[in-house]
Parts: sequence; C-alpha cells; structure tokens
Amino acid sequence: MMEHFRAFWTKVVSPIAHLLIKLGVSADVVTLVGTIGVSVGALVFFPQGKLLAGVLFITAFVFSDLIDGYMARLTGRTSPFGAFLDSTLDRIGDGAIFAGLALYFAGPGDSQLYLVLSLVCLVMGSVTSYARAKAEGLGYQAKVGVAERADRLVAILVMTGLGALLGLPILMHVTLWALALASTLTVVQRIWVVRAQALAESSTGGSDGPAA
Repeated sequence: MMEHFRAFWTKVVSPIAHLLIKLGVSADVVTLVGTIGVSVGALVFFPQGKLLAGVLFITAFVFSDLIDGYMARLTGRTSPFGAFLDSTLDRIGDGAIFAGLALYFAGPGDSQLYLVLSLVCLVMGSVTSYARAKAEGLGYQAKVGVAERADRLVAILVMTGLGALLGLPILMHVTLWALALASTLTVVQRIWVVRAQALAESSTGGSDGPAA
C-alpha cells in the first residue's frame, strides 16, 4: 500500500539527497546512519516509556530508506552489494523497533501479553522477509501477503505516536494485534504459494530445487 506514496516522498527528500551527493556522502553511509538512528531511537527511548519522543526520533531517520535509493540511482552507483546492505540493515532497524517495544512492555508498559505480541511481530516480520528472499533464491515467487514491510513500519510508528500523544495506548495495542496476525498470515500465505509452485514444478518433471 505505502509503495503508492514512494514517488511523492522521494520528491520531498530529493533536495536532501542532492545536498548529500554534493558533500560527497555515499548512499551506503546514508543507509548505515539511518539504521543506527532508528535503532537508537527504538532501543533508548521506548524502554524508558518515552514513546512519542522515540517515534519522532525514529521518523527523522526512516526517510533514509528513500534517500539512499534515490542517491544510488541519481549517481548511477547502484550495486548488488548496496541492495544487499540496504535489505540487511532494514531487518535490523525493523527488529530494533519491536525489540524496543518489547522492552517497554517488560518495563514501564508492564504487560506480558503485549511483550509477547511485540516479540511475535519481531519474529514474524523477519520470517516474512526471509520467506520471500529464500523463495526467490530457489526460483519461486512469494510476493504475496497482507503485511508488507512499509505497511508494518508506518502502522506501528503512527499508532504508537498517536497513542502516546492522545493518551490512548489502545491504539498501539490494537495495532500490535493486527500486525501479529497479519504477519503470521503473510508467512502462511508465502509458504502455501511456494508449495504450490514446487508441486507444479514437480508434476511437470522439474527439479525440486536445493534443500534449505
């Protein structure tokens, strides 16, 4: 869903990208700094109960995901390593957000239920991305599901921030339930889709592919 807004936000951040290029900053450095910023915001502010401050801090660095890609295309320096680094660091940033929330619920949030849900979101979010990458590595397609990365990220940040601002923690609670269910469903969908492709390949005499 959020991919429809990528072009708009790319235009918004393009002046920053042009400035960084003039200063000689590489896209890989932007990727790294963005991940560090997101991780610091989540793991420093959230465990202290400073949810709104954490969301605002994280949001300032989230746009690095658009800036680095735009910079790489603009300078013609796209590379397999850049794509690998970007994808890998995205997983770290995403994991830090839900780990920070888990620490919040283990501390000032004081809720074992939502601690568990935060961990479910962390694990299933990572498995969602892994399932697609592994499927594509085996020659299958698995771009299906109701919980794409951008949607998960925007949902949890917006609802956590709004909940803290309005004094309505239920907004974050409902979002965690929704993301836990959606991420789990997406993993199941991707397994099912890849299984169907593997069975179809097998029935036509194709290779079963290498073992995991």
